Amino acid sequence: MSHCYRTIWLSDVHLGTSGCQAAFLLDFLKHHESDTLYLVGDIIDGWQLKKSWYWKQAHNDVVQKVLRKARKGTRVVYVPGNHDEAARQYAGLDFGGIAIRAEAEHRTADGKRLLIIHGDEFDGVIQHVKWLAYVGDSLYTLILGLNRHYNWLRHKLGRPYWSLSQYLKHKVKNAVNFISDFEHILAAEARRRGFDGVICGHIHKPEVKDIDGIVYGNCGDWVESLSALVEHHDGRLEVVYWTQLAAQGADSAPLPAAFPAAPEALAPQAAQQETATCAS
Repeated sequence: MSHCYRTIWLSDVHLGTSGCQAAFLLDFLKHHESDTLYLVGDIIDGWQLKKSWYWKQAHNDVVQKVLRKARKGTRVVYVPGNHDEAARQYAGLDFGGIAIRAEAEHRTADGKRLLIIHGDEFDGVIQHVKWLAYVGDSLYTLILGLNRHYNWLRHKLGRPYWSLSQYLKHKVKNAVNFISDFEHILAAEARRRGFDGVICGHIHKPEVKDIDGIVYGNCGDWVESLSALVEHHDGRLEVVYWTQLAAQGADSAPLPAAFPAAPEALAPQAAQQETATCAS
């Protein structure tokens, strides 16, 4: 089943890492079209590629798919993040039909002005103690590696997927407080600058909610949650999960038995097929 949206936002893909679920993102891109596609930072993980080269064919296929969408008429806007910060020096330029911008403004179908920004600019660790961010990134990569081996064993035993990294982030008090603070800081920045809302990435926690009258949206990631933020043609915003959409679409790639379903408490209903025309 294919879906057509007015806008799709993707972030924190982390191409170039073993944790990136590039094959599933490629399947998502094959079955989901939009008039505008925003890439909201950390699409390519320059931090990890500097340490060791990891680039599978599926990673290259994702890049080619995005370029193909741009050639066929999809407006593609790339807002670099901290892991692909090297691209920030090209902000304001267009390459291969992709507009690279330090930040962007989006107007929804129902007239809301949204600030599009990765979000690391409001992360104090990234801005002031960057060495600690590198340490944290290495630990996170280690946890993801442990998580893969652990879930391989769980799959062999017929047990469902369980995300260690998500568990730690959602259960550890400091991590929960950081996420809440981050969301409110971004919402406050949008209000200060006269926007109706903000769309960001960075913290790998997909979300759409109202914070004191400001729309806050986070795209999630393609390492843990396999999520995207979409705008329907009436302006409605929604988080969608590849796991749900693949399970419902017979023409999508089959859902791996060992891969996570979207968190029940967060997962919205799968998007209904749109009738408006998108770029093919």
